[in-house]
Amino acid sequence: MDVDVPDGKNPIEYVWGEMVPGIGPAAAALSLAVYAHTTLGLREFEAARLRIAQINGCLFCLDWRTERDGAEVEEGFAEAVAQWRRTGAFDERTRLAAEYAERYALDHHGLDEEFWERMTAHYSQREVVELTMCLGSWLAFGRLNRVLGLDARCVLPGH
Repeated sequence: MDVDVPDGKNPIEYVWGEMVPGIGPAAAALSLAVYAHTTLGLREFEAARLRIAQINGCLFCLDWRTERDGAEVEEGFAEAVAQWRRTGAFDERTRLAAEYAERYALDHHGLDEEFWERMTAHYSQREVVELTMCLGSWLAFGRLNRVLGLDARCVLPGH
């Protein structure tokens, strides 16, 4: 479905800010908070974010690259995320972030003790909670953008 957006309006700003004023701005605040207040490293953050984007199919999310202090992940990182099981480009935290994202999105009931033992060997409980909140935000809002046809109508700054 493509949401009708008045001429001259930015689709994301209109849908997230004007269409549902009691919900949209709060959702946008959560979406922005995961970027502004994360304590996770850039590589694990982007591995999880990109894996959710790949699963959601959100064009906007797939094109986005998180930047911190002028740094971004290297060229080819998204391809490595898609191959997280086999890539040699990841340390264990980054690989676990991609795995958790995939399992969270596709099989959250299958997150078993073996997974949690590996996860908690590399992440504190606080980091697991933070990553889980990030995953929930990306899963929900990336799917919203894709399902409502916003992802194909938005242009990243600088594009």
